[in-house]
Amino acid sequence: MTEQLSGVIERITFHNLDTGYCVLRVRARGQRELVTVVGEMQHPVAGEYVEAAGKWVTDRQFGLQFKADNLKATPPHTAEGIVKYLGSGLVRGVGPGFARRIVDVFGDKTLEVIDQSPTFLTQVKGVGPKLVEKIRDSWREQQAVRSIMVFLHSYGIGTARAVRIYREYGENAIEVVKRNPYRLSTDIWGVGFQTADALALKLGLPRDSPFRAQAAVRHVLGEAQSDGHVGLPEELATQAAEALTQIPPDGIRDAVEQLRVTDEIVRDSVALVTKDTGYDPDEAAGVPGDEHLLYLKPLFLAEFGVARQLAALAKGAHPLRTADHTAALGWAEAQMGITFADSQRKAVTEAVSHKLMVVTGGPGTGKTTIVRAILEIVSAKSLRVLLAAPTGRAAKRLAESTGREAKTIHRLLEFDPGIGGFRRGKENPLDVDVLVVDEVSMVDVVLMNQLLRAVPPFAAVVFVGDVDQLPSVGAGSVLADLIESKVLPVARLTEVHRQAGASWIVRAAHAINHGEQPESAPAGKGDFYFVEADAPEAVIDRIRQAVTTRIPAAFGLDPLKDVQVLTPQVKTELGVLNLNRVLQEALNPPKPGTIETKKFDSTFRAGDKVMQVRNNYQREVFNGDIGRVAAIDAVDQTLTVDFDGKQVAYDFADLDELQLAYAISVHKSQGAEYPAVVVPVSTQHYVMLQRNLLYTAVTRGRKLVVLVGSRRALWRAVTTADTRRRFGLLRWRLRSLMTKDQ
Repeated sequence: MTEQLSGVIERITFHNLDTGYCVLRVRARGQRELVTVVGEMQHPVAGEYVEAAGKWVTDRQFGLQFKADNLKATPPHTAEGIVKYLGSGLVRGVGPGFARRIVDVFGDKTLEVIDQSPTFLTQVKGVGPKLVEKIRDSWREQQAVRSIMVFLHSYGIGTARAVRIYREYGENAIEVVKRNPYRLSTDIWGVGFQTADALALKLGLPRDSPFRAQAAVRHVLGEAQSDGHVGLPEELATQAAEALTQIPPDGIRDAVEQLRVTDEIVRDSVALVTKDTGYDPDEAAGVPGDEHLLYLKPLFLAEFGVARQLAALAKGAHPLRTADHTAALGWAEAQMGITFADSQRKAVTEAVSHKLMVVTGGPGTGKTTIVRAILEIVSAKSLRVLLAAPTGRAAKRLAESTGREAKTIHRLLEFDPGIGGFRRGKENPLDVDVLVVDEVSMVDVVLMNQLLRAVPPFAAVVFVGDVDQLPSVGAGSVLADLIESKVLPVARLTEVHRQAGASWIVRAAHAINHGEQPESAPAGKGDFYFVEADAPEAVIDRIRQAVTTRIPAAFGLDPLKDVQVLTPQVKTELGVLNLNRVLQEALNPPKPGTIETKKFDSTFRAGDKVMQVRNNYQREVFNGDIGRVAAIDAVDQTLTVDFDGKQVAYDFADLDELQLAYAISVHKSQGAEYPAVVVPVSTQHYVMLQRNLLYTAVTRGRKLVVLVGSRRALWRAVTTADTRRRFGLLRWRLRSLMTKDQ
């Protein structure tokens, strides 16, 4: 028999934004104590009046509950209910104190005043025009977001992105989405094809609609980009789109052609790239000359732009304009107080005689020495030098190793949030004669294109990086393509120098790179250790001990500032999400009076270590940046993160741009260096146990690296080379353009 229950929501114990499932504590009519109500509601707010239909049940763990089959909420009717409602964080800028003041003036007419005549709020002491504007805008947003939530939920779609949908489309959001639901997957970060497709089908769009087929092709190419591919073989792309939609092949092929007609995608191949150059496409190892690749247009333009700009830069004389390289080398040796090895002399000579140069090698092989020598020589001739790296951490390391200023590529190109782009480019090039770019393995094809557009035609560029590390998070394998094109001089450094060879970390890295088991240092006498543990629970326990007590005690390192856990995957027991929960509980547990805010599966507290997980040009924070939560303001609904002294504020609605960073993925650690690194190595990560991934993780540690796991998993990692290739045509474009000009 269905029972009825009604009352005021006192607090929200749990709420899942995707499903609407919530656990509410309600002051119900006829009940002396607060009762627990569970059910589905899209946007419960403390203070609302709720009506529930369902039945009483006794949960084995949580006791007596009212399980609601139907939950309906209405704004509160009483003054006390309105105080709780407004002070719950519903409206930015209004906390419990202001809520009480406003209700004391307007009583049970308060919500009507805010909705229809917000300027009257200035009658309340302390409420000025700016706060009125903030309250009005926040109230309107809340009303619109709630409408979007109800609309999406009525079609079985989760509502976690409702705020973003409103901010993108405004008050006409529902009409925009109804006209073309697939816009969600391209316009709204975090909304994928499956969500948009489910909504489109429920709105009545035919399963074989051309719009659906085109959206599927775009989605497949977008997913390929997320996996690092610049283009994707057409056969793979069409097969994936067919599997996704069950649309017949003819429908997918028609979609491809239509997207080409509207200039959204481009078809290309090795044969087309090398046409009329005299280059034999059969030499294109692993890519048949006639295999067509499909590109999203921006990625095609980026790849083509990189090749064209490098070909143009290669022309002409080096800005140093000296033929006496021997004297220059001798002078640099004297300045630096060292004697170059033969390989280093050759590398420096090529770097000051060729306008384009690649320097690659592992830790301890002398990349920094070569860069310093180049800088000494060109600076002595008063040439203008700029140093750049893809991330703030990498730029800081470059500055420390060279003693010169280094900038991130974004800062170098002067990104301007106001115009949504870079101020430096073809029309406003950099003031530089020699540009040194470090950690090039991290640079994707899009960012490299932007950088090269800003290099003047007379300048020289030195690309520095470790090609054996993981490729960039973004699309492309630029460093590998520069080397494999065989049209640029490359200094590949392999000899580990004596001082670096004393490091157990360096020895371990080179052993891994050669497919050999790394050797652990004697207890207390080195900087690289392997701690054996088989079961995931044991690995977690060893990691917790290492981070919280053993490493701080033995090495004097701060567990939050100096120790970074790196893991191959995200969702396993030893993945990023679970290790963050474990380490947050150990290093920053909740304390009385702690303000917390939740987003999806993460809880954020002041002091938490967090990472930005997408490029946000407006905030000028980028994928992989790590900071600490400085403050949480429940009234203004903002969370502030300190990124190396820069304070960045986030609305609560945007917290999915952040994740806890006590543990991060190895991919996200690229270009960074930490005093201490702890890495789980477990058969639980079987498909990710690959040499370049482990090598990248080990080379992130400066003073200490600890691997925790099983010998079997370690053996698997060091003996498994990653044979997956990224699809793209950059190396052949380079060969084609640069051999044509010779």
